[in-house]
This record gives sequence, structure tokens and C-alpha cells, in this order.
Amino acid sequence: MRAATSASGSVSASAVDVRSTLEGLAHDGTARPLLVALDFDGTLAPLQDDPSLSRMLPDAVAPLRTLVEAPGVSLALVSGRALHDLHALAEGPVGTYLIGSHGAERARVMRHGLDRDVVQLTDEQADRLATLGARAAEIARGRDGVWVESKPTAVVVHTRLAEHDDARDAESKALALGDELGSGVLHGKDVVEISVLRASKGEALRALRDELGARVVVYAGDDVTDEHAFAALTEHDVTIKVGAGDTVARLRAADPHELVDALVALAAALPT
Repeated sequence: MRAATSASGSVSASAVDVRSTLEGLAHDGTARPLLVALDFDGTLAPLQDDPSLSRMLPDAVAPLRTLVEAPGVSLALVSGRALHDLHALAEGPVGTYLIGSHGAERARVMRHGLDRDVVQLTDEQADRLATLGARAAEIARGRDGVWVESKPTAVVVHTRLAEHDDARDAESKALALGDELGSGVLHGKDVVEISVLRASKGEALRALRDELGARVVVYAGDDVTDEHAFAALTEHDVTIKVGAGDTVARLRAADPHELVDALVALAAALPT
């Protein structure tokens, strides 16, 4: 396992804390059923300027397969991405639960595809979604590096590739549009997502926990939107912030590599 080290060559405190906590869960029989839920971008996959290039770190593939096959353990990948996009890029093992669009979409990876929970919009919501798409396109028009993504329940204004002033202006206008037409607005890293449904990663995670009867939940994420998931969990759960920034999470991993190292340790410590 690649050890996370500081410039002096010593293993970082955050790496030790996260790894030892997850190894402890592996040996704790009272922590079953256990749900391990992980954000994708910035957590399992390093952030990319072009989101279509995001890929899970290669070292994550084996431990995720071990987790999904382990007795009493369930695996979920949680993302702001649309469900089909998350499925295509993450390539989660069979049995993985997928939560997309910040909780508005859910499915489970099966051997021959996805077993989806179907999202149904009312006529009013469908009309509002179409209006949101047209208005968001107007915000992006003429601003280099600003682009709009359409999802089944939302539109997203992306600004990662834009110059600072264009990004700030586009995000301000998108937030105002969300206040006018959205049911839910999420402002994350270089994105504003406007949904016609009220959903959050925290609500979706609680629902999955209840369905599975999980006694303990591990959740790791890097973005502002992951704070909703951290806040939705209890003091008995394990919450891990990946990267810098203020957080309510109990633990911190420096980057996706450090988080994946801890997952490798968790998988290795599970009873065989």
C-alpha cells in the first residue's frame, strides 16, 4: 500500500487517523450491517477540468470489489453527476448502489445493467425544467468556459474553465435563476445546480441507510454538497472530508490517493 507522506517523509496524521479508524471498523462485528458510501469526483477520482475525463484511481478498483462482496457490507457511490454518467465513468462493481444528481436518482449495478428507481416529473416540473434549460443557456452564451449540463431533474451551470469574472457573473446569475424557478439549488465547486425536485445527498444517504438497516455508515466526500451528507449522519458514523476546506466531518484525508490507501487497508482488514 502506498503510504501518504509529508515533505519530511513521515506519514501524515490524517492518513493514520483515517486508516486506523477504517481498520477498526473492519474488526468490529457490532458495526454490521456497514454501509460504505463514497463521493466520486475529488474523492475516488482526482478532479479534472473536463469532467468527461474523470476516472477512478486504479488502486481503488480492488478494494471496492472486496467491499461489495464482503458479508454485512454494502457499497454506494454518491455523486452530483447524472446517474448514467456516474455509471459509465465510475464502473462500480456489480452490487454497488449508485446515487446520482445529488440524491434525485438511484440505481443498483446489476450484471446486465442498472436496476433503476424511476424518477417521474409532473407536467409542471417538466415545463419548469425546460424553461430552466433555456434560461441557463442564455447565461452561458457569450461566456467562454461556461457551459450547461442537462439532467433528468436539473440543469447545471459549469464554470471551471471560465475566467474569474465570467465565472463569478455566471454563478451569480445562475443562483438568481435558481431562486426564481428552482425547487433546490446547490452551489458547489465551480457549479450551480438548479433542480425541480428537492433532494440532497444527505436525504438519499439516510434513505439508503434505513433500507439496508445499516448500523454504521462511512461517508467520504470533498465538495460543499457533501457537507449535507456529513450533517445527516450521527456521531457513531465515520465522516471523511477529502482535501482542504471547512467541514463538519470528523476525519480528513489529504487527497484521493490518501483516501484510497485507507480503503485498501479497510478491505485488507475485513474477515475472510
